[in-house]
Amino acid sequence: MKSSAKPQEMMALYRTMCRIRAFETKVQELFASNMIPGFVHLSIGEEAVAAGISSVLRPDDYITSTHRGHGHVLAKGADPRRMMAELFGKRTGYCKGKGGSMHIADFSVGVLGANGVVAGGFPIAVGAGLSCKLRGTDQVVVCYFGDGASNRGPVHEAMNMASIWKLPIIFACENNQYASTTAMSYSTSVPKISMRAQGYSMPGLTVDGNDVLAVREAAAQAVARARSGEGPTLLEALTYRWRGHFEGDPQRYRTKEEVQEAKARDPITRLAAVLRKKRLLSAQLEQRIQKEIQEEIEEAVRFAQESPYPEAQEALEDLYAGDVAQAAKGGLA
Repeated sequence: MKSSAKPQEMMALYRTMCRIRAFETKVQELFASNMIPGFVHLSIGEEAVAAGISSVLRPDDYITSTHRGHGHVLAKGADPRRMMAELFGKRTGYCKGKGGSMHIADFSVGVLGANGVVAGGFPIAVGAGLSCKLRGTDQVVVCYFGDGASNRGPVHEAMNMASIWKLPIIFACENNQYASTTAMSYSTSVPKISMRAQGYSMPGLTVDGNDVLAVREAAAQAVARARSGEGPTLLEALTYRWRGHFEGDPQRYRTKEEVQEAKARDPITRLAAVLRKKRLLSAQLEQRIQKEIQEEIEEAVRFAQESPYPEAQEALEDLYAGDVAQAAKGGLA
C-alpha cells in the first residue's frame, strides 16, 4: 500500500523488525540449550505490528504488553541487555531476575509492563489513559493483546470505560489466529475482532499485520484521534506466529504446511523488497545492518551471562504486602 513514511522512517522500521527477530531467534537458541529458565513465548513472524505501531509513538507515550511481549518493549525502546539479563534470571534484569520473560517493564520509555495474565494489561491501560486525561497531557496509551484475550471479560469492561470517558487509548489486537492452541475460527463469535468496536462506539480497523507500512498508517490515524481527545480506537493486525504458543509446544493444532505458508508472508522480507525497489537497501547495507544487530544481541547475551544472580534474601524485596519476611518468622505482616 501507499505509505507516507519517509525513507529514513522506512529504514528505521526495517532495523526495528530485524532487531526484534534477532533478539528472539537468539532467545530461541538459548532456551533450547537450557540456558534460560522458565517459559518463553516468541513473536517471530509478528514483528511488523510492534515496529509499525511504535514508529508513530513518542517516548513519553505508554504501552501495556502481553506474555508475548519482547517485540513490543524492544520497539518502544527497552534495553536488550537488561531484557536478556531478566530472561537469564540475573540481578541486572528489569525485574532483578525475579520476573522473567513475561514481566518486563521500563517506565523510562513508557513500558508499563508485559503481563503473564491474558488481558491483564487492559485495566492498566485504562488507568494510564485516565491519568493522561486528568493531567491534561496529550500522551497516548497502546494496549497490546491477542485474539484469545479478546474473549475475556476485562477487555469489554475496559473498552466501555475508555469509550465513555474518551480516553486516549489504542487497543491493538495482534491477531495471530490462535488463542494458545485454539483456532480463532472455533473460539470467537465474529470473523474480525475489529467488529467488536461497534459495541463501544469507537472506530474498528483491520489491517494486514505483515505489512509494516499498513500497520504504521493505521496506527498513525488512531494515535492522531487519541491525541486530539476523540477517544479510543480498536486496531486489529492480522498476523501469524511462526513458533508454538511456547517454546517446546508440539503444535498438534496446526500443520507444518500452514506454518510454511505463513513464512512466505515474512514481514521483514516484504519490507526489504520495498526498500530494494526504492534503492534504499543495498546488499552491502543489509549485511552491515545485520552485523550491527548481531553484535548488539551478542553483547546483550554477554552482559546477561556475566551478571550475578540475585541473593536468596532478595526474593522478599520489592513486595507490596507489608513485612513479608517478618510474617514468615511468625510476626505480623
